Amino acid sequence: MAVLSIQSHVVYGHAGNSAAVFPLQRLGREVWAINTVEFSNHTGYKAWRGEALSPALVEELVLGLEERGVLQHCEAVLSGYLGDPATGRAIIAAVKKVRSHAPGLIYCCDPVMGDVGRGFYVKPEIPGIFKDEVIPLADIITPNQFELEALSGLQIKTMDDILKAVGTLHGKGPKIILVTSLKIEEEEAGQQTNHGPKIGMLVSDSKNVFKISTNELYFENINSMAGSGDMTTSIFLSRYLETKDIRRSLELTAASVFGIMEATQKEKSRELLIIGAQEKIASGSTPFKAVKV
Repeated sequence: MAVLSIQSHVVYGHAGNSAAVFPLQRLGREVWAINTVEFSNHTGYKAWRGEALSPALVEELVLGLEERGVLQHCEAVLSGYLGDPATGRAIIAAVKKVRSHAPGLIYCCDPVMGDVGRGFYVKPEIPGIFKDEVIPLADIITPNQFELEALSGLQIKTMDDILKAVGTLHGKGPKIILVTSLKIEEEEAGQQTNHGPKIGMLVSDSKNVFKISTNELYFENINSMAGSGDMTTSIFLSRYLETKDIRRSLELTAASVFGIMEATQKEKSRELLIIGAQEKIASGSTPFKAVKV
């Protein structure tokens, strides 16, 4: 069985498919990668070369897979950043086509739109496409805290706010919601320990909710690392396909992501050490325990 990953791609470094494909492969997944963007490097460098690829290419490549008679072997579709509204609709068409051959398909969508402190960094039409067209089609979504607010229309400051926002999105269709880069005011005071501030993830299947926290790591003058969300989503998807258990998937994902991020920080690298610290993908770092909310 395979995962069809439709995302951007960079030649140097790790973002989009460059951050998602290898973790999936390292965890034993066959990956069919379709690139929507081909850049020399991610846009955090302020300068890059390359271009967005035609959305028609997505449809053409999926058609080619259909003609090979292999779509029934696709277990999941994974998507992330949408550079253009037409790309979003091409991905929607791709999911529907694959589902017509593989009814049990899981569609995992990382609704990349923005982040706390940066705001939106996508075209104005993209949030509406995610909210109205993509989210209702998805089985799993992995918004960060900023994106959870944007998709739910609710301001988030407390755990109750998060649970309300998550419940709102469950009502739109997704069965599983993983919230990343989670920081809420009511926990901040108790988490400013000698080990520094914490950052969390929360997962819900509408019946059960689990949360996990790790030390927050900082990188030079930036508070996040390009591609970390793409990597996190790919690892969570693979672990869920493996376990079908959201709590265990969250724990395994947190261990792997923290391990990679910690190794990256120690090396003072501007790019994720997905290859150099690949053992962390499979074995993680110090195990983390999720708590029921």
